[in-house]
Amino acid sequence: MTLALVTLGGIFVSSPMLDAAENPSGIVKEEGFTPLFNGLNWDGWYLKIKNGDAEMAKRVFGIENGIVHVFKDLPDAFQLNAGTNDTHGMVYTNKKYSKFIFKFDYKWGKKVFNNFDQFQYDAGCYYHVVDDKIWPKGIEYQVRFDHLKNKNHTGDFWADGLEWYCDANNTFVLPQEGGVLKLGQKGEHLALVNSQAHALDDQWNQCEVIVIGDQYVIHKLNGQIVNYATKLPYQEGKIGLQAETAEIFYRNIRIKEFADVIPAEVFLKD
Repeated sequence: MTLALVTLGGIFVSSPMLDAAENPSGIVKEEGFTPLFNGLNWDGWYLKIKNGDAEMAKRVFGIENGIVHVFKDLPDAFQLNAGTNDTHGMVYTNKKYSKFIFKFDYKWGKKVFNNFDQFQYDAGCYYHVVDDKIWPKGIEYQVRFDHLKNKNHTGDFWADGLEWYCDANNTFVLPQEGGVLKLGQKGEHLALVNSQAHALDDQWNQCEVIVIGDQYVIHKLNGQIVNYATKLPYQEGKIGLQAETAEIFYRNIRIKEFADVIPAEVFLKD
């Protein structure tokens, strides 16, 4: 294993990186976790895109060297800012989950698509999905980088009805650090200011969703807690990874399920 040290907005970020020789399949084994993606095919998953074209969905969601490569087989700037967004889509788990830790890594590619002018480098992870529309009802762990403002949005919530802790600028702050409870906010819930993330440097980010039914959810990015909410609108659902406005790679997709409720304090103290 090597340690990549990069800078983003003047902040140095260290991130453990697996060399290709150490991890050629893009799959890690972690105690207590089960891989959800086998690196070979879509067993346990299914593809869906906005226009319903099953063959196009296979071009949107590619597999390359054991890694999910979104927009692999589409030309750069396909339908760029055309207003159609036909290749917006998700790869969904067949199974529903309720109490779990879900982990995945991502990095950005170079191609851009669809409504890129509106949302820049945008993708995400949905969980507690109760339908499979494009876009679905569920809760989103936002994966996004606004290159125009050099601002990371990875770890934001997109959801309705969460109870959430924030400051006067509507940005997440832990309750023990002064965050004030805000009830039932809809839409975007901004993650921690100055969270450490790799942007357009071809480096991987490590994402983690810790969710216990409808009681609470914690978003982590590169080991740091970046968002937290309670009293969720759903208690279980499918998990999905998103294709939206930019080429993205996902790997190390794995889950650890719980039979019992784990108090949030167990994870918030990390």
